[in-house]
Amino acid sequence: MSRGEVIAELEALANPVQAANLMRFFKTGKGQYGEGDRFRGIKVPAIRVLSKKFGNTTVTDCVRLLQSPWHEDRMLALLILVRRFQRGTEKEKNEIFHAYLANTSRINNWDLVDLTAPHIVGGFLFERDRAVLDRLAESTSLWERRIAILATFYFICRGQWEDTFRIAVLLLRDEHDLIHKAVGWMLREVGKRASVDVLRQFLGEYAGMMPRTALRYAIEHLSENERKQWMSVPRP
Repeated sequence: MSRGEVIAELEALANPVQAANLMRFFKTGKGQYGEGDRFRGIKVPAIRVLSKKFGNTTVTDCVRLLQSPWHEDRMLALLILVRRFQRGTEKEKNEIFHAYLANTSRINNWDLVDLTAPHIVGGFLFERDRAVLDRLAESTSLWERRIAILATFYFICRGQWEDTFRIAVLLLRDEHDLIHKAVGWMLREVGKRASVDVLRQFLGEYAGMMPRTALRYAIEHLSENERKQWMSVPRP
């Protein structure tokens, strides 16, 4: 189907009331992290349905759709890219990975990152050199830094957490709450999916340096007594 037909289907699903709610939820006001983003008011399950329907959309057309000012259009483009990546050849995966990194300015809210970075960036780098994650973690772009830590979720699910720890350390002094939450979330996943002792070892070295939000997220599944102990670790 043509790009025009894709847009027509998105427009048909628009819900102004839901759009207003989403604009508040995703902090689109002046000075907020999602400043200026526009929403049609379409829920994620409906966009997932469209990503299956339009699953054969070319990478080129997905990149064009990714330039849209509408949040849901960009989400649809990214979810199609995830589907294409997961069933693609090595050549196609390489094309999608590089298209993704070339357009991080359009992957500009936490939901867009979280739904796609593990699959595309983590999936591509799993058997490759992962130095690009360090570059992303040191970026001035909030979204590239979040991509760096979220990409490691793919590794965690496959029993590897060293990169999560390395990127978490690079982000320890990050000033943004969305990075604190993402780092804590990934550390919590290490504790859940690998070993809580591995998490404790990391916390034993870094808990005193971690932002409070990151630490709270990381220890969320520990006992109440242990959480209190970690939260009371002296800070430098």
